[in-house]
Amino acid sequence: MRLATILLAGALALSLALPAFAADDSKVKAATRQVETGTKKIGDGKIGEGVEETAKGIGHTIVEGAKFSGEKIKEGGQAAEPKAKSAWEQVRDGSVDLGRSVKAFFSRLLGS
Repeated sequence: MRLATILLAGALALSLALPAFAADDSKVKAATRQVETGTKKIGDGKIGEGVEETAKGIGHTIVEGAKFSGEKIKEGGQAAEPKAKSAWEQVRDGSVDLGRSVKAFFSRLLGS
């Protein structure tokens, strides 16, 4: 009975924490519902079935949560990546900057 109580408490904590982390992912929500169903079975006295379903649900929740997190991290990395410039764009930008610097130098020197 003590084991069932520990599993129930752990499953409830996990089921409450992970949906907040991956709120819009349906696969994570489905796995979390499986954990909740398993814990309800434990509460109803069906300890064997409940523990089995809870364990499977926890495993699925972790797997799906990791997949979802990986996708979000990948999307974030792509969004933060700067656009690569071609060699021509870099030469052109350098030439424009040089021209502005020369113009500013002579404008200050001649007092214009």
